[in-house]
Amino acid sequence: MVSVKEKIAYGLGDTASNIIFQTVMMFLMLYYTDVVGLSPAVVGTMFLVVRVIDAVTDPLMGAVADRTHTKWGHFRPYLLWLALPFAIISILAFTTPDLEGTSKIAYAFATYTMLMVAYTAINIPYCALGGVLTADAKERVTVQSYRFVFGMLGGVIVAGCTMPLVEYFGQGDTAKGYQYTMTAMSILGLVLFLLCFIGTKERIEQPKSQEVSFWESGKSLWKNDQWRILCLAALFLLTGQVLRFTLAVYYVKYYLVREDLITPFMTLGVVASMIGCAIAQPLAKRVCKIKAYIALQTISAVICVLSFFIAADQIVLAFVAFIFWKFFLDMATPLLWAKMADTIDYGHEKTGVRVTGLVYSGVIFFIKMGVALGGAIAGWLLAFYDYQADTAQTEATQQGILLSFTILPALGSFAVAAIMTKYQLTSDKIDQIQSRLRFSAS
Repeated sequence: MVSVKEKIAYGLGDTASNIIFQTVMMFLMLYYTDVVGLSPAVVGTMFLVVRVIDAVTDPLMGAVADRTHTKWGHFRPYLLWLALPFAIISILAFTTPDLEGTSKIAYAFATYTMLMVAYTAINIPYCALGGVLTADAKERVTVQSYRFVFGMLGGVIVAGCTMPLVEYFGQGDTAKGYQYTMTAMSILGLVLFLLCFIGTKERIEQPKSQEVSFWESGKSLWKNDQWRILCLAALFLLTGQVLRFTLAVYYVKYYLVREDLITPFMTLGVVASMIGCAIAQPLAKRVCKIKAYIALQTISAVICVLSFFIAADQIVLAFVAFIFWKFFLDMATPLLWAKMADTIDYGHEKTGVRVTGLVYSGVIFFIKMGVALGGAIAGWLLAFYDYQADTAQTEATQQGILLSFTILPALGSFAVAAIMTKYQLTSDKIDQIQSRLRFSAS
C-alpha cells in the first residue's frame, strides 16, 4: 500500500507541472496575441510546429528514463536534476524583450520550444513514476486521483492568481506583470518538484534479465493493441479539450463581453475539475472503469453541444455549463492514466518486455499531438473568423468563437467515447495478468 503522505507527495509533482501546463493552456495564446502582439495565425502555426517537435521527444525521453539507473531509481532523479532549469526557462518564455517583427517571432519560437522540451524532460519521468509506486490496479486509480486533485490545485492557482498577479506586479505594464507572475509561480513549482522527489519511492523494477535495444522496445510496444487504443483516444481527447480551454478566455472576454469574469470563470472550472478527480476513486470501486469512462466522455460532449445555445447575456448558465463540463470531463482523467499502467502489465505478459517509460511517453506523444492540434486549430479559427486583438469583435467573429468553443470540442469527446468501446482491460483481467506474471517470475 502507498501511504497517504506519499500519495500527496506524488500529487505535488503534478501541482508543479500544472502551474506551467495550465498557464500555457489558459493564457499563453492571449499573452502572445494581446501582449506580445503576434497574429493569431502565427501563434497557431507556432503552437503546432513547437508541439510536434516536443511530441517527437517524448518517446526518446521515455527510453532514456527506462535506461537510467541511479540509487534513487529510474524516474525520480529527473525531478531533482531538472526542477531549476525548468523554472528558469518558464520565466524566459513569459519575458517580452524589446524586439520587432521576425525577431519577436523568433524569440517566442525559441523560448516556447525550450519550455516544451524542458516540460517533456521532467514530466515524462514524473508520469512514469506513477506506474512504479504500486502494482495494485485499484491502488493505481487512488494514486492517480491524488495526482490529479493536486494537479488541478495547480490549475486553481493559475486560474485564480494569474490575472490578479499580472495586474499587481505590472502596475499598468502587462508585459512586466506576466514576467514577475511567472517568476513567482516558477519558484513555487521548483519547491513542489523537490518535495515530490523527497516523498516518493520506486517499488516496481524492470526484469533484471531485460536488456533490449530502443528499436526492440519500440516493436514490443507497437504490439500492445490496448496501448494503441489509449493513444488514439488521447489524441482526440486533447484536441477537443485544448481547443475549448484555449478559447475559454476569448469566450468570456469577447462573446459574453465580461472580461472582469475571466478569473472566476477559469477558477471555478478548475475547482470543478478537482472535485471530479476526487470522485474518480470511489466511482472506479463501484462501476466498471471502462463503462464509466465512456459515459463521462459522452456527458461532456452533450454539455458542449448544449452550451452552443446559451445566449451571451445568460452569464450564470454559461458558468454552470462550463463548471459541469470540467467536472465530468476531469472525473475521467484519473481513469485514463490508471489504464496506462494497466497496459504496461498487459504488454509485459504479451511480449515479455516491460517498458514503463516508453508506454507513458508513447501515450503522452499523442497527448502532445492533441495539444498541438487543439492550440493550432484555436489560432487558425480565430484568424479565420477575423479576430482583432483587444477590441470589440464583430457578430460574425463572436459566433465563430462560440461555435469553436462548443460544437467542435464536442466532436472530440464523442470520438473518444467511440474509440474506448474497443478497450478490454477490466480490473479482473488485470488481476489475472498480474497473477500470471508473478507466477512466471517465481
